[in-house]
Amino acid sequence: MRTNILHIGAGELTYEIRNIVNVGTKLQKLGVQVNWENIGDPVAKGERIPDWMKDIVAEAVREDSTYGYSPTKGVLETREFIAAETNALGGAQIDAEDIIFFNGLGDAISKVFGFLKRTARVIVPTPSYTTHSSAEAAHAGDNPVTYILDPNNCWYPDLEDIENHIKYNPAVAGILVINPDNPTGAVYPAEILRAIVELCEKNDLFIICDEVYQNMTYNGTVAAPLCTVIGDRVPAICMRGISKEMPWPGGRCGWIEIYNGHADPMFETYVTSILNAKMVEVCSTTLPQVVLPRIKSHPRYPVFLEERIRRYEKYSNIAYDILKEVDGLLVNRTNGAFYMSAAFTDGLLNHSQTLPIENDEVRRNVEALLSGPDVSLDKRFVYYLLASTGVCVVPLSSFATDLQGFRITLLERDEQEFIRIFRTIASAIRDYLASG
Repeated sequence: MRTNILHIGAGELTYEIRNIVNVGTKLQKLGVQVNWENIGDPVAKGERIPDWMKDIVAEAVREDSTYGYSPTKGVLETREFIAAETNALGGAQIDAEDIIFFNGLGDAISKVFGFLKRTARVIVPTPSYTTHSSAEAAHAGDNPVTYILDPNNCWYPDLEDIENHIKYNPAVAGILVINPDNPTGAVYPAEILRAIVELCEKNDLFIICDEVYQNMTYNGTVAAPLCTVIGDRVPAICMRGISKEMPWPGGRCGWIEIYNGHADPMFETYVTSILNAKMVEVCSTTLPQVVLPRIKSHPRYPVFLEERIRRYEKYSNIAYDILKEVDGLLVNRTNGAFYMSAAFTDGLLNHSQTLPIENDEVRRNVEALLSGPDVSLDKRFVYYLLASTGVCVVPLSSFATDLQGFRITLLERDEQEFIRIFRTIASAIRDYLASG
């Protein structure tokens, strides 16, 4: 074109979690039976939505008001309900005006990062959930600035690494925390969050905290909500939603809670710009906002959620017990959300390693996909795993990290099938490493 129409950060917007679906779908057409363990969609993996929850939604659908626009910030009664829930935790106190609804957290993330000054950077974890790291990188038109999640210390944030990034990079304006974490499944102790808050207070930074899995922890861990440690000086944006907990990922319903929004005039103006951007869009979808309080206050909701959490706990331990026995693989027990990340020992992977693929056409397709000079070693393993066994996982390197490994979900509902999948992965890793 005569004028360059590309945004400076267009090349940073990648999402391997769904990109690999295209590969899996193509191989599926060639006869590979695929186990989709890549996307965190409980419904797609067979999660049954209980009838009482469907009845609430069905009743709301019959109300004319659910077909109209909501206020730009969201349905007032729902924001009041959420504010009361947050305030009951005993930390930062908010009201309905401190809450803004979005069409899923993807929408919120896009606006939160998109309306930062281009030269202002938010340091994100590595590995990092792709939607966050890609959005931050795209807004700046550069690679994401990252801090280490240490696989040798339960995937906890490396506080010294965070402090060094703040000290030596004056462009850093904020810190992103995902707790419980995606992709690692780690749950951070309250003292780590307090240390991050102290760094922000000391250096005049703000915090973005993704808490979409806040109520989904197990193995004796509890995720400390940011509101309980933030104090009254550090401005923060807390992100929550219904996609994983309810679960209603197709509802596209998430929100941000603003803590200490008036503590800094510049931060206050920044939040106003996010609201104005939402105002241009008019509002978020009304129906899921309306039913949110009705579902979460239903007497059967806590029981339903607890049953799901106990299953994730059981499966996290099954997965850990299988993968921890694989030489050359570093794996931590998942304590929150429904993901597990595993990293290969540095230097263990190479370009000569393969797995047997019986179908010649499938093998040719995979070899063609891996023929480029910049294909990461863990992507090579993941594609061979998919073609050879049908198990679809995501390369860890696609989560803004130099670590080589993979992320897998814990969502398969059939216990015997779950065990088979993880034993298949363990066996495939041993064969793959031995092949080269």
